[in-house]
Amino acid sequence: MAVDLGRFGIWHQAEQWGPELAAGVEQAGYGTLWLGGSPTEDLRDAEVLLASTTTAVVGTSIVNMWKADPAVLAESYQRLESEQPGRFVLGVGIGHPEHTGEYKSPYETIVDYLDALDDGKVPVDRRMLAALGPRVLKLSAERTGGALPYLTVPEHTRQARETLGAGVLLAPEQKVVLETDAEIARAIGRDYLATYLKLTNYTSNLKRLGYTDDDFAAGGSDELVDALVLHGTAVQIAAGLQEHLDAGADQVVIQQLGKEGPDLLPGYEALAMVLISAR
Repeated sequence: MAVDLGRFGIWHQAEQWGPELAAGVEQAGYGTLWLGGSPTEDLRDAEVLLASTTTAVVGTSIVNMWKADPAVLAESYQRLESEQPGRFVLGVGIGHPEHTGEYKSPYETIVDYLDALDDGKVPVDRRMLAALGPRVLKLSAERTGGALPYLTVPEHTRQARETLGAGVLLAPEQKVVLETDAEIARAIGRDYLATYLKLTNYTSNLKRLGYTDDDFAAGGSDELVDALVLHGTAVQIAAGLQEHLDAGADQVVIQQLGKEGPDLLPGYEALAMVLISAR
């Protein structure tokens, strides 16, 4: 990856991000601001984050290939690169069959989409691919700068690193709740996970890691929720995030649950004191 993303990034959908949170996250020392959900092909939300910061990298995680015209997306990438050279990374992905009526031949669709980005002169080392299974992970190593696994655990990170090999950027996402009461934290986690545990891309990946249908029932078993949503003090959560780095991640992408907008910032600052300031 030609751009230094830093060891830790922050992930939120556009409605959570705002100038105050973006600037605060950058000031706290996080290297990348990830724009989640399905950003539109004009990349205007990414442009707002770039304008709200000065040095942090902004990335999409991810633009949905079924919804975004790759030619228009490539033009938008070129616009951001001309406005803010070296500060934007384009993350793209295939989305979910439950959300896409035309979902078919997903692997071929990814290949064709990457071909179109090639035609649009989007550099290979400035784009990343949402990847969970071995086949798409291998494709991310061959055709992009790296992989963006979402809703994973350190064991997936370890297996992904083995599949990718060395020299390919790996940036798994990890949800966290800064709450020491386990029942409160799990309730927050289950509420957020409810939609995701109905999506086959995620459940199939988790089954490959040893989880079963019983783990997905009733909002998720304690074991599953605790793995997907770390909770506790900043020190305890930092130890869990370190497990991804130890397993081969280059960056851990953190998504804090339980707060909204600027109210997220104190939690990220507390984590940064452990993750970044102590280094």
